Amino acid sequence: MMIKRIKEVLIALLLISCCGITARAQEQKKGFLVLDPTVMKKDIAYFNSLDTEDVKNYISNADTYQWLSAQIPLFECPDSAIQKIYYYRWWTLRKQLKQTPNGYVFTEFITPMKHGGKYNAISSALGHQVYEARWLHDKTFAESYVSFWLDEDKAEKNPHFHNFSSWIDDAVYNLYLVNTDQSFIKKSIPALNLDYQLWEKERRLPDHSFWQFDVKDAMEESISGSRREKHVRPTINSYMYGNADALVKMSRILGIDSLEKKYKARAAELKSIVNEQLWDAETSFYKVRKAKGGFADAREAIGLIPWYFKLPPDRANYAKAWEQLNDTTGFSAPWGLTTAERRHPLFRTHGSGHSCEWDGPVWPFATTQTLKGLSNLLTGYKNHANMSTAVFYSKFHQYAMSHVMDGKTYIGEYQDEKTGEWLKGDNPRSRFYNHSGYTDLLINDLIGLKPREDQTLEVYPLIPENTWDWFCLDDVLYHGRHITIIWDKDGKKYGKGKGMSIYADGQLIGRKAKLKQLKAKLN
Repeated sequence: MMIKRIKEVLIALLLISCCGITARAQEQKKGFLVLDPTVMKKDIAYFNSLDTEDVKNYISNADTYQWLSAQIPLFECPDSAIQKIYYYRWWTLRKQLKQTPNGYVFTEFITPMKHGGKYNAISSALGHQVYEARWLHDKTFAESYVSFWLDEDKAEKNPHFHNFSSWIDDAVYNLYLVNTDQSFIKKSIPALNLDYQLWEKERRLPDHSFWQFDVKDAMEESISGSRREKHVRPTINSYMYGNADALVKMSRILGIDSLEKKYKARAAELKSIVNEQLWDAETSFYKVRKAKGGFADAREAIGLIPWYFKLPPDRANYAKAWEQLNDTTGFSAPWGLTTAERRHPLFRTHGSGHSCEWDGPVWPFATTQTLKGLSNLLTGYKNHANMSTAVFYSKFHQYAMSHVMDGKTYIGEYQDEKTGEWLKGDNPRSRFYNHSGYTDLLINDLIGLKPREDQTLEVYPLIPENTWDWFCLDDVLYHGRHITIIWDKDGKKYGKGKGMSIYADGQLIGRKAKLKQLKAKLN
């Protein structure tokens, strides 16, 4: 019986892969596609060669090229590092995709962890994982994973979902903006509402701010954190604002007036709390407010998280916080963005005797949040301080270059800010660590495809002028259409005209001479 079941699964997988390749080939013939999956073939073969594949989940290394060919947007650009890591991060995300009797989950660690829940699932990077998976052509993977946390984990004797803070509601809404699956948000919103209420019961203080231990923010051993004190942190308060704001928008889509009104009030209240209680005007930064009163004395990367959810006011004094990004005594280091300001006397002093250290080293989890916040600042605010597309590109390129160990492509837990050493070494648990984002940052922020509820397709690239002469992001499944975005400075690379062009199902819908914000109608 078991052998028969295995054969059925293998046959189904083969059919899915073949159908995906066939569909993509048909799109190529119809003129829908500019790129061919072979653009990533050598990279996938190289990544496979690095892996002993001690753990096999849903898609094996041998099947990865075909599976990715059917599932992901294709991309090429003149920057070989940025392009290579784009495919590497899809390759690693696929390694962490696990099929279960009730659907799919994404794991964080490739090996079993004591603090893992059912199927070794861990909720700390759930937001990042859903943001990445929303660009897969098959929406089943992301939606099934969300449902696991909202339904299946909740039914467990010892649920693991609230072991870590999360921005799940925001992630579900942003998943909807890509696939417009209204039935899924309709199915999920009752559970999301109950989950928000549970967070209020567990972590809300009488003044309606939220407290959290740094370890439950997945940021243990930070300068400002504690495992005992109920500090009010920019993390969970920003997450709960983002969740409330997402519930407002999803309730409006579904026509649930009572929920929309309820969470509009919650979002407004949290915005005031973050801006009034967590903003330190003296140092121009959002900081942890200690349980016993007063601010923590350290600037930390978590103080930039409010921009991830577009929470801060559009004022020059708030934008000033971002000046720490280019300051070598702030967060700027040779190997990436640090998690605490380098000038602080307790920088890199908490790591001894513990497996994690958030007092300064480079964490991809935090880098992802910071880059998303910077993107929102540059594309949604008028006050940018000294930030620019050049800064974003530089920090994103630095992030891409950090994916290396001993000269080979790698992603792990956290790094020395000066040398790039992965501080847990080549620990089996740290290989392919699924605790951050990259492909979404490239699609949504660097290239700048900005998902919206309406049928306006907006592209707002953050590539500095004269940096690239060409790029192509192809076969992005968005609102049920196959989207292609091309930049071809002189028109010679792709032969489809000069400038930036946007295509939907092979039809030109927008063009601009310069690499600037462009909007086009999908219908």
